[in-house]
Amino acid sequence: MIAFFGMGLLGSNFVRALRKRGEDVHVWNRSREKAKALESTGATSFDDPAEAARGALRVHLTLSDDAAVDDVLEKAKAGFSPATTIVDHTTTSASGTAARAKKWEERGIAFQHAPVFMGPRNALESTGIMLASGELARFDALAPHLEKMTGKLVYLGAQPERAAAMKLLGNLFLISMVGGLRDVLALAKAERVPTDDVISLFELFNPAASIPARLKSMRRATFSEASWELAMARKDARLMIEAAEAAGAPLAIIPTIAHEMDRFIQQGHAKDDWTVIAKDVIGR
Repeated sequence: MIAFFGMGLLGSNFVRALRKRGEDVHVWNRSREKAKALESTGATSFDDPAEAARGALRVHLTLSDDAAVDDVLEKAKAGFSPATTIVDHTTTSASGTAARAKKWEERGIAFQHAPVFMGPRNALESTGIMLASGELARFDALAPHLEKMTGKLVYLGAQPERAAAMKLLGNLFLISMVGGLRDVLALAKAERVPTDDVISLFELFNPAASIPARLKSMRRATFSEASWELAMARKDARLMIEAAEAAGAPLAIIPTIAHEMDRFIQQGHAKDDWTVIAKDVIGR
């Protein structure tokens, strides 16, 4: 039997997929209505997380943050047995995950962090990507079960917090990408470019394909070999900012990047490659 805590869009669809595969699932949610709605799939809902966890071999969580995970696990622990494994899919901090793994190990309960790059539809269709890190033997034992929940399961090493850090890196990029697209649409509005034409541009020009090569180039730190000089990139940023402001559609992301460009230009990097603005944060 499996217990699942957190019946939001992601968790509820995970449960639906588990039930389609014939798994016996207990569900709990802070608002009982969301858990009770899963009874139509054959899941059993509970008011008390400890009762939901009682007898479960795996307790899965899709909650909001570190505090919620810690709170719910404390409330559920009375229902755990030595055979219980916690599988936390919540996006949490690396430090919080490390502390949580250590705490439950000291209590004799296996803890596996397995955050996902999956939306509700992925959870229902068992597609997308699931990350995992921590003790290899534990991961190997769980992998046959986790692989059924996702399209791709990726093990990232023995550090229990590694998957949490990598999930945050991925989410940071997604947030940055949407912020960048927001600025693209603002500039398109200023320049009277229809949104359909913007979509057509990115069907033709796919900058995402260059990300791995760009990161490798930045890691080499050969900024003196410029493919686009910082001063010229800054000029383009100025044109973008001016056009958007003149049309009453100010940009959100580019002004901050322009500020960083100015800082590096003042340090004498005007003729260097524009990626020099990452010079101070590149790890080796």
